[in-house]
Amino acid sequence: MTIIPNQGNELKSEQPYNEKSQLTSLSGCHLPTDGTSKKPGWFVSAFLVVNATLGVALLNFPKAYHEAGGVISALIVQSVFLVLVVFGLFIIIYCSDIKGSNTYQDVVLSLCGPKAQLACAVCILVNCFGMCTTCLIIIHDQWELFFLNVSRELYCTTHPFYMARAFIISATSVLFILPLCFTKRIDFLKHSSVLGVIGCLYIAVLVAVKFFLHHDNQGKIATAPHSWIDVFLVVPNICFAYACHVTIVPVYSSMAKRNMREFSKTVTLAMILCIITYTVTAALGYLQFGDNITNDILLSFNPTTDVMVAVVLVAVKTYTTYPIICFVGKTAFETLWRMFWKMSPDEILTREKTRRVITTLVWFTLTLLLSIFTPNIGVAIQILGANTALLIFVFPGLCLLKTMENIIESDKNQPKEVRVLKWIGITYSVLGVFMFGLTLTQIIMKNIQGVKPDSSKFTCS
Repeated sequence: MTIIPNQGNELKSEQPYNEKSQLTSLSGCHLPTDGTSKKPGWFVSAFLVVNATLGVALLNFPKAYHEAGGVISALIVQSVFLVLVVFGLFIIIYCSDIKGSNTYQDVVLSLCGPKAQLACAVCILVNCFGMCTTCLIIIHDQWELFFLNVSRELYCTTHPFYMARAFIISATSVLFILPLCFTKRIDFLKHSSVLGVIGCLYIAVLVAVKFFLHHDNQGKIATAPHSWIDVFLVVPNICFAYACHVTIVPVYSSMAKRNMREFSKTVTLAMILCIITYTVTAALGYLQFGDNITNDILLSFNPTTDVMVAVVLVAVKTYTTYPIICFVGKTAFETLWRMFWKMSPDEILTREKTRRVITTLVWFTLTLLLSIFTPNIGVAIQILGANTALLIFVFPGLCLLKTMENIIESDKNQPKEVRVLKWIGITYSVLGVFMFGLTLTQIIMKNIQGVKPDSSKFTCS
Protein backbone atom coordinates (compact mmCIF):
# COMPACT_ATOMS: atom_id res chain seq x y z
CA MET A 1 0.00 0.00 0.00
CA THR A 2 1.49 3.31 -1.08
CA ILE A 3 0.57 6.92 -0.52
CA ILE A 4 -0.48 9.05 -3.47
CA PRO A 5 -1.54 12.71 -3.61
CA ASN A 6 -4.94 13.71 -4.93
CA GLN A 7 -5.75 16.83 -6.87
CA GLY A 8 -6.24 18.84 -3.72
CA ASN A 9 -2.75 17.92 -2.49
CA GLU A 10 -4.24 15.95 0.39
CA LEU A 11 -2.95 12.52 1.25
CA LYS A 12 -4.98 9.44 0.69
CA SER A 13 -4.33 5.74 0.65
CA GLU A 14 -4.68 3.48 -2.40
CA GLN A 15 -6.44 1.09 -0.08
CA PRO A 16 -9.55 2.73 1.39
CA TYR A 17 -9.76 2.93 5.12
CA ASN A 18 -12.14 0.48 6.75
CA GLU A 19 -12.61 -0.73 10.26
CA LYS A 20 -12.20 -4.37 9.31
CA SER A 21 -8.54 -3.76 8.55
CA GLN A 22 -8.13 -2.52 12.10
CA LEU A 23 -8.76 -6.00 13.42
CA THR A 24 -5.23 -6.96 12.44
CA SER A 25 -3.62 -3.84 13.84
CA LEU A 26 -0.20 -4.40 15.35
CA SER A 27 -1.47 -3.19 18.65
CA GLY A 28 -4.07 -5.84 19.18
CA CYS A 29 -6.60 -3.06 19.78
CA HIS A 30 -9.86 -4.44 18.38
CA LEU A 31 -12.74 -2.28 17.31
CA PRO A 32 -16.20 -3.55 16.40
CA THR A 33 -17.15 -3.78 12.75
CA ASP A 34 -20.83 -4.61 12.99
CA GLY A 35 -22.01 -1.30 14.39
CA THR A 36 -23.68 -2.98 17.37
CA SER A 37 -21.45 -1.33 19.95
CA LYS A 38 -22.04 2.33 20.60
CA LYS A 39 -18.91 4.42 20.19
CA PRO A 40 -18.25 7.60 22.18
CA GLY A 41 -18.78 11.03 20.67
CA TRP A 42 -16.38 13.95 20.84
CA PHE A 43 -17.60 15.09 24.27
CA VAL A 44 -17.11 11.74 26.01
CA SER A 45 -13.82 11.26 24.17
CA ALA A 46 -12.62 14.56 25.61
CA PHE A 47 -13.07 13.17 29.13
CA LEU A 48 -11.08 10.08 28.17
CA VAL A 49 -8.26 12.36 27.03
CA VAL A 50 -8.52 14.57 30.13
CA ASN A 51 -8.49 11.61 32.48
CA ALA A 52 -5.38 10.21 30.79
CA THR A 53 -3.73 13.65 30.85
CA LEU A 54 -4.62 14.87 34.33
CA GLY A 55 -2.78 12.66 36.75
CA VAL A 56 -0.06 12.52 39.35
CA ALA A 57 1.71 15.45 37.67
CA LEU A 58 -1.03 17.70 39.05
CA LEU A 59 0.28 17.21 42.59
CA ASN A 60 3.88 17.88 41.56
CA PHE A 61 3.25 20.88 39.29
CA PRO A 62 3.57 23.58 42.02
CA LYS A 63 7.00 22.22 42.90
CA ALA A 64 8.01 22.48 39.26
CA TYR A 65 7.04 26.17 39.24
CA HIS A 66 9.43 26.74 42.14
CA GLU A 67 12.30 24.92 40.41
CA ALA A 68 11.73 26.94 37.23
CA GLY A 69 12.23 30.23 39.08
CA GLY A 70 8.70 31.28 39.94
CA VAL A 71 5.30 31.69 38.36
CA ILE A 72 6.16 34.08 35.51
CA SER A 73 9.07 32.12 34.08
CA ALA A 74 7.19 28.83 34.48
CA LEU A 75 4.09 30.22 32.72
CA ILE A 76 6.18 31.48 29.81
CA VAL A 77 7.83 28.09 29.31
CA GLN A 78 4.52 26.31 29.78
CA SER A 79 2.78 28.50 27.18
CA VAL A 80 5.48 27.91 24.56
CA PHE A 81 5.53 24.17 25.06
CA LEU A 82 1.74 23.93 25.12
CA VAL A 83 1.61 25.27 21.57
CA LEU A 84 4.15 22.66 20.52
CA VAL A 85 2.34 19.91 22.42
CA VAL A 86 -1.06 20.64 20.87
CA PHE A 87 0.39 20.94 17.37
CA GLY A 88 2.06 17.58 17.95
CA LEU A 89 -1.35 16.07 18.70
CA PHE A 90 -2.68 17.22 15.36
CA ILE A 91 0.43 15.90 13.61
CA ILE A 92 0.03 12.40 14.99
CA ILE A 93 -3.72 12.31 14.28
CA TYR A 94 -3.22 13.62 10.75
CA CYS A 95 -0.65 10.89 10.17
CA SER A 96 -2.91 8.22 11.70
CA ASP A 97 -5.60 8.95 9.09
CA ILE A 98 -3.24 8.27 6.18
CA LYS A 99 -3.56 4.51 6.62
CA GLY A 100 -6.26 4.31 9.28
CA SER A 101 -3.86 3.40 12.09
CA ASN A 102 -5.29 2.42 15.47
CA THR A 103 -2.41 3.18 17.78
CA TYR A 104 0.56 5.49 18.12
CA GLN A 105 3.11 2.81 17.28
CA ASP A 106 1.11 1.73 14.23
CA VAL A 107 1.31 5.30 12.93
CA VAL A 108 5.09 5.17 13.29
CA LEU A 109 5.20 1.80 11.51
CA SER A 110 3.10 2.94 8.57
CA LEU A 111 5.33 5.94 7.88
CA CYS A 112 8.79 5.25 9.33
CA GLY A 113 9.12 1.47 9.11
CA PRO A 114 9.53 -1.43 11.56
CA LYS A 115 12.80 -0.26 13.16
CA ALA A 116 11.28 3.08 14.15
CA GLN A 117 8.20 1.24 15.38
CA LEU A 118 10.36 -1.01 17.54
CA ALA A 119 12.05 2.01 19.16
CA CYS A 120 8.67 3.67 19.61
CA ALA A 121 7.09 0.58 21.18
CA VAL A 122 9.97 0.22 23.64
CA CYS A 123 9.69 3.90 24.58
CA ILE A 124 5.93 3.59 25.11
CA LEU A 125 6.30 0.39 27.09
CA VAL A 126 8.86 1.91 29.47
CA ASN A 127 6.86 5.10 29.85
CA CYS A 128 3.55 3.38 30.54
CA PHE A 129 5.14 0.91 32.95
CA GLY A 130 6.69 3.77 34.92
CA MET A 131 3.43 5.71 34.93
CA CYS A 132 1.46 2.72 36.21
CA THR A 133 4.00 2.18 38.97
CA THR A 134 3.78 5.86 39.91
CA CYS A 135 -0.01 5.58 40.07
CA LEU A 136 0.23 2.80 42.63
CA ILE A 137 2.72 4.79 44.72
CA ILE A 138 0.31 7.73 44.73
CA ILE A 139 -2.51 5.44 45.84
CA HIS A 140 -0.56 4.37 48.91
CA ASP A 141 0.50 7.93 49.72
CA GLN A 142 -3.10 9.10 49.72
CA TRP A 143 -4.24 6.22 51.91
CA GLU A 144 -1.38 6.90 54.31
CA LEU A 145 -2.41 10.55 54.62
CA PHE A 146 -5.97 9.44 55.23
CA PHE A 147 -4.96 6.99 57.98
CA LEU A 148 -2.75 9.58 59.68
CA ASN A 149 -5.64 12.00 59.89
CA VAL A 150 -8.51 9.75 60.89
CA SER A 151 -6.62 7.27 63.09
CA ARG A 152 -3.14 8.62 63.80
CA GLU A 153 -2.57 6.77 67.09
CA LEU A 154 -3.61 3.40 65.70
CA TYR A 155 -1.54 3.85 62.55
CA CYS A 156 1.60 5.15 64.30
CA THR A 157 1.69 2.89 67.37
CA THR A 158 -0.12 -0.37 66.64
CA HIS A 159 0.82 -0.65 62.95
CA PRO A 160 -2.04 -3.00 61.98
CA PHE A 161 -1.39 -5.16 58.92
CA TYR A 162 -4.40 -3.75 57.04
CA MET A 163 -2.76 -0.30 57.13
CA ALA A 164 0.64 -1.53 55.96
CA ARG A 165 1.99 -0.25 52.64
CA ALA A 166 2.11 -3.65 50.93
CA PHE A 167 -1.38 -4.64 52.02
CA ILE A 168 -3.17 -1.38 51.22
CA ILE A 169 -1.65 -1.10 47.73
CA SER A 170 -2.26 -4.75 46.93
CA ALA A 171 -5.78 -5.06 48.33
CA THR A 172 -7.24 -1.86 46.90
CA SER A 173 -5.54 -2.32 43.53
CA VAL A 174 -6.81 -5.86 43.12
CA LEU A 175 -10.33 -4.72 44.00
CA PHE A 176 -10.58 -1.48 42.03
CA ILE A 177 -7.91 -1.56 39.29
CA LEU A 178 -7.33 -5.12 38.11
CA PRO A 179 -10.93 -5.80 36.93
CA LEU A 180 -10.78 -2.73 34.66
CA CYS A 181 -7.47 -3.78 33.08
CA PHE A 182 -8.81 -6.77 31.15
CA THR A 183 -10.83 -4.70 28.69
CA LYS A 184 -9.77 -4.76 25.02
CA ARG A 185 -11.44 -1.44 24.20
CA ILE A 186 -10.42 1.80 25.84
CA ASP A 187 -13.87 3.42 25.68
CA PHE A 188 -14.98 0.85 28.27
CA LEU A 189 -13.52 3.28 30.81
CA LYS A 190 -15.55 6.33 29.73
CA HIS A 191 -17.74 6.41 32.87
CA SER A 192 -14.86 6.13 35.34
CA SER A 193 -13.04 8.83 33.35
CA VAL A 194 -15.68 11.42 34.25
CA LEU A 195 -15.28 10.59 37.95
CA GLY A 196 -11.50 10.99 37.68
CA VAL A 197 -11.82 14.38 36.00
CA ILE A 198 -14.16 15.61 38.76
CA GLY A 199 -11.54 14.64 41.35
CA CYS A 200 -8.81 16.71 39.65
CA LEU A 201 -11.08 19.71 39.22
CA TYR A 202 -11.89 19.55 42.94
CA ILE A 203 -8.19 19.80 43.80
CA ALA A 204 -7.83 22.88 41.60
CA VAL A 205 -10.86 24.49 43.27
CA LEU A 206 -9.52 23.58 46.72
CA VAL A 207 -6.15 25.21 46.04
CA ALA A 208 -7.82 28.33 44.63
CA VAL A 209 -10.24 28.71 47.54
CA LYS A 210 -7.50 28.34 50.12
CA PHE A 211 -5.39 30.88 48.27
CA PHE A 212 -8.07 33.56 48.22
CA LEU A 213 -9.01 32.91 51.83
CA HIS A 214 -6.67 34.26 54.50
CA HIS A 215 -3.39 32.39 54.58
CA ASP A 216 0.13 33.06 55.78
CA ASN A 217 2.91 32.92 53.24
CA GLN A 218 5.07 30.10 54.59
CA GLY A 219 8.08 30.48 52.32
CA LYS A 220 10.07 32.70 49.99
CA ILE A 221 8.58 33.31 46.56
CA ALA A 222 11.04 33.15 43.66
CA THR A 223 10.70 35.85 41.00
CA ALA A 224 13.39 34.68 38.59
CA PRO A 225 15.46 31.52 38.00
CA HIS A 226 18.96 31.31 39.43
CA SER A 227 20.21 30.45 35.95
CA TRP A 228 18.53 30.67 32.54
CA ILE A 229 18.92 26.93 32.15
CA ASP A 230 16.82 26.36 35.29
CA VAL A 231 13.68 27.22 33.33
CA PHE A 232 14.04 23.89 31.57
CA LEU A 233 13.54 22.08 34.88
CA VAL A 234 9.82 22.55 34.39
CA VAL A 235 9.90 20.94 30.93
CA PRO A 236 9.83 17.28 32.15
CA ASN A 237 6.79 18.10 34.28
CA ILE A 238 5.06 19.82 31.36
CA CYS A 239 5.80 16.88 29.08
CA PHE A 240 4.62 14.41 31.69
CA ALA A 241 1.55 16.49 32.53
CA TYR A 242 0.31 16.91 28.96
CA ALA A 243 1.47 13.54 27.63
CA CYS A 244 -1.67 12.26 25.93
CA HIS A 245 -0.14 11.67 22.49
CA VAL A 246 0.02 7.91 22.91
CA THR A 247 -3.49 7.62 24.33
CA ILE A 248 -5.02 10.01 21.81
CA VAL A 249 -4.73 7.64 18.83
CA PRO A 250 -6.78 4.72 20.27
CA VAL A 251 -9.27 7.26 21.64
CA TYR A 252 -9.55 8.84 18.19
CA SER A 253 -9.96 5.45 16.52
CA SER A 254 -12.82 4.63 18.91
CA MET A 255 -14.77 7.84 18.22
CA ALA A 256 -18.17 7.58 16.59
CA LYS A 257 -17.10 10.11 13.94
CA ARG A 258 -13.44 9.71 13.11
CA ASN A 259 -12.54 12.99 11.44
CA MET A 260 -10.42 16.06 12.16
CA ARG A 261 -13.41 18.30 12.87
CA GLU A 262 -14.71 16.10 15.69
CA PHE A 263 -11.17 15.60 16.96
CA SER A 264 -10.66 19.37 17.12
CA LYS A 265 -13.65 19.64 19.46
CA THR A 266 -12.26 16.87 21.65
CA VAL A 267 -8.79 18.42 21.90
CA THR A 268 -10.12 21.93 22.51
CA LEU A 269 -12.31 20.89 25.44
CA ALA A 270 -9.66 18.55 26.86
CA MET A 271 -6.86 21.13 26.70
CA ILE A 272 -9.00 23.91 28.20
CA LEU A 273 -9.82 21.72 31.21
CA CYS A 274 -6.21 20.58 31.58
CA ILE A 275 -4.66 24.04 31.25
CA ILE A 276 -7.04 25.59 33.78
CA THR A 277 -6.57 22.76 36.25
CA TYR A 278 -2.78 22.59 36.01
CA THR A 279 -2.19 26.34 35.96
CA VAL A 280 -4.52 27.18 38.83
CA THR A 281 -3.14 24.39 41.01
CA ALA A 282 0.51 25.16 40.21
CA ALA A 283 0.46 28.96 40.36
CA LEU A 284 -1.81 29.45 43.37
CA GLY A 285 -0.35 26.47 45.18
CA TYR A 286 3.19 27.77 44.82
CA LEU A 287 2.23 31.33 45.81
CA GLN A 288 0.80 29.98 49.07
CA PHE A 289 3.87 28.04 50.20
CA GLY A 290 6.85 29.39 48.25
CA ASP A 291 10.04 27.41 48.66
CA ASN A 292 8.38 25.29 51.36
CA ILE A 293 6.22 23.63 48.73
CA THR A 294 6.38 19.83 48.74
CA ASN A 295 6.43 17.38 45.83
CA ASP A 296 2.80 16.61 46.65
CA ILE A 297 0.83 19.87 47.06
CA LEU A 298 -1.64 18.20 49.43
CA LEU A 299 1.18 17.53 51.90
CA SER A 300 1.61 21.28 52.33
CA PHE A 301 -1.90 21.90 53.69
CA ASN A 302 -3.22 21.40 57.19
CA PRO A 303 -5.17 18.12 57.45
CA THR A 304 -8.64 19.64 57.37
CA THR A 305 -11.74 17.83 56.16
CA ASP A 306 -11.69 19.45 52.71
CA VAL A 307 -8.07 18.38 52.22
CA MET A 308 -8.97 14.84 53.24
CA VAL A 309 -11.70 14.82 50.60
CA ALA A 310 -9.05 15.79 48.05
CA VAL A 311 -6.81 12.99 49.30
CA VAL A 312 -9.56 10.43 48.76
CA LEU A 313 -10.40 11.87 45.32
CA VAL A 314 -6.77 11.65 44.23
CA ALA A 315 -6.79 7.97 45.12
CA VAL A 316 -10.06 7.46 43.22
CA LYS A 317 -8.73 9.39 40.23
CA THR A 318 -5.56 7.29 40.19
CA TYR A 319 -7.62 4.10 40.28
CA THR A 320 -9.31 5.22 37.04
CA THR A 321 -6.08 6.37 35.35
CA TYR A 322 -4.09 3.16 35.79
CA PRO A 323 -6.34 1.02 33.51
CA ILE A 324 -6.07 3.52 30.63
CA ILE A 325 -2.27 3.69 30.85
CA CYS A 326 -2.12 -0.08 31.25
CA PHE A 327 -4.20 -0.49 28.09
CA VAL A 328 -1.74 1.60 26.06
CA GLY A 329 1.26 -0.17 27.57
CA LYS A 330 -0.16 -3.56 26.66
CA THR A 331 -0.64 -2.49 23.04
CA ALA A 332 3.06 -1.62 22.92
CA PHE A 333 3.94 -5.01 24.40
CA GLU A 334 1.67 -6.69 21.84
CA THR A 335 3.59 -4.95 19.08
CA LEU A 336 6.94 -6.15 20.44
CA TRP A 337 5.55 -9.66 20.90
CA ARG A 338 4.36 -9.78 17.28
CA MET A 339 7.64 -8.49 15.93
CA PHE A 340 9.70 -10.91 18.03
CA TRP A 341 7.71 -13.99 17.06
CA LYS A 342 6.91 -12.73 13.51
CA MET A 343 3.24 -13.55 13.95
CA SER A 344 0.79 -13.44 11.06
CA PRO A 345 -2.61 -11.69 11.35
CA ASP A 346 -4.32 -15.05 11.86
CA GLU A 347 -1.90 -16.00 14.61
CA ILE A 348 -2.57 -12.68 16.35
CA LEU A 349 -6.28 -13.46 16.65
CA THR A 350 -5.54 -16.97 17.89
CA ARG A 351 -5.54 -17.11 21.69
CA GLU A 352 -5.85 -13.32 21.83
CA LYS A 353 -7.96 -13.46 24.98
CA THR A 354 -5.54 -15.78 26.79
CA ARG A 355 -2.58 -13.65 25.80
CA ARG A 356 -4.36 -10.48 26.93
CA VAL A 357 -5.22 -11.96 30.34
CA ILE A 358 -1.69 -13.24 30.95
CA THR A 359 -0.14 -9.94 29.84
CA THR A 360 -2.45 -8.01 32.15
CA LEU A 361 -1.66 -10.18 35.16
CA VAL A 362 2.11 -10.00 34.59
CA TRP A 363 1.99 -6.23 34.02
CA PHE A 364 -0.10 -5.64 37.11
CA THR A 365 2.06 -7.88 39.32
CA LEU A 366 5.34 -6.28 38.28
CA THR A 367 4.12 -2.70 38.74
CA LEU A 368 2.60 -3.65 42.09
CA LEU A 369 5.87 -5.11 43.38
CA LEU A 370 7.90 -2.15 42.16
CA SER A 371 5.52 0.37 43.74
CA ILE A 372 5.75 -1.33 47.13
CA PHE A 373 9.52 -0.81 47.25
CA THR A 374 9.66 2.68 45.67
CA PRO A 375 8.97 5.37 48.30
CA ASN A 376 9.23 8.62 46.28
CA ILE A 377 7.64 9.84 43.02
CA GLY A 378 9.45 13.15 42.48
CA VAL A 379 12.44 11.85 40.52
CA ALA A 380 10.27 9.25 38.77
CA ILE A 381 8.04 11.98 37.35
CA GLN A 382 11.03 13.95 36.07
CA ILE A 383 12.63 10.94 34.39
CA LEU A 384 9.32 9.91 32.85
CA GLY A 385 8.86 13.48 31.64
CA ALA A 386 12.23 13.42 29.90
CA ASN A 387 11.33 10.12 28.24
CA THR A 388 7.93 11.50 27.23
CA ALA A 389 9.66 14.27 25.25
CA LEU A 390 10.58 11.59 22.73
CA LEU A 391 6.92 10.64 22.27
CA ILE A 392 5.70 14.24 22.11
CA PHE A 393 8.32 15.63 19.72
CA VAL A 394 10.66 13.08 18.11
CA PHE A 395 8.26 10.49 16.70
CA PRO A 396 5.56 12.98 15.55
CA GLY A 397 8.33 14.98 13.90
CA LEU A 398 9.65 11.91 12.09
CA CYS A 399 6.15 10.96 10.93
CA LEU A 400 5.47 14.46 9.59
CA LEU A 401 8.87 14.54 7.88
CA LYS A 402 8.29 11.18 6.17
CA THR A 403 4.78 12.19 5.10
CA MET A 404 5.99 15.38 3.48
CA GLU A 405 8.86 13.54 1.78
CA ASN A 406 6.36 11.10 0.28
CA ILE A 407 4.39 14.00 -1.15
CA ILE A 408 7.49 15.72 -2.53
CA GLU A 409 8.76 12.51 -4.15
CA SER A 410 5.38 11.77 -5.75
CA ASP A 411 5.02 15.20 -7.35
CA LYS A 412 7.69 17.87 -7.55
CA ASN A 413 5.14 20.65 -8.07
CA GLN A 414 3.99 20.96 -4.50
CA PRO A 415 2.98 24.11 -2.60
CA LYS A 416 5.46 25.78 -0.26
CA GLU A 417 3.43 24.58 2.73
CA VAL A 418 4.67 21.04 2.13
CA ARG A 419 8.31 22.04 2.45
CA VAL A 420 7.50 24.21 5.47
CA LEU A 421 5.86 21.23 7.16
CA LYS A 422 8.89 19.13 6.31
CA TRP A 423 11.14 21.55 8.18
CA ILE A 424 8.66 21.63 11.06
CA GLY A 425 9.02 17.85 11.27
CA ILE A 426 12.80 18.15 11.36
CA THR A 427 12.58 20.85 14.03
CA TYR A 428 10.30 18.72 16.20
CA SER A 429 12.65 15.75 16.01
CA VAL A 430 15.76 17.77 16.85
CA LEU A 431 13.97 19.62 19.66
CA GLY A 432 12.80 16.35 21.19
CA VAL A 433 16.28 14.83 21.23
CA PHE A 434 17.74 18.05 22.67
CA MET A 435 15.12 18.31 25.43
CA PHE A 436 15.51 14.64 26.33
CA GLY A 437 19.28 14.93 26.69
CA LEU A 438 19.21 18.27 28.50
CA THR A 439 16.50 17.45 31.03
CA LEU A 440 17.86 13.99 31.77
CA THR A 441 21.29 15.49 32.43
CA GLN A 442 19.77 18.13 34.71
CA ILE A 443 17.86 15.49 36.65
CA ILE A 444 20.96 13.37 37.19
CA MET A 445 23.08 16.36 38.30
CA LYS A 446 20.33 17.61 40.60
CA ASN A 447 19.76 14.30 42.37
CA ILE A 448 23.25 12.79 42.27
CA GLN A 449 23.66 13.42 46.01
CA GLY A 450 20.46 11.53 46.79
CA VAL A 451 16.77 12.34 47.12
CA LYS A 452 15.40 13.84 50.30
CA PRO A 453 11.90 12.79 51.38
CA ASP A 454 9.20 15.43 51.72
CA SER A 455 8.60 16.87 55.17
CA SER A 456 4.92 17.38 55.85
CA LYS A 457 2.39 17.81 58.60
CA PHE A 458 1.11 14.29 57.93
CA THR A 459 3.65 12.40 59.99
CA CYS A 460 3.86 10.09 63.00
CA SER A 461 6.69 12.09 64.59
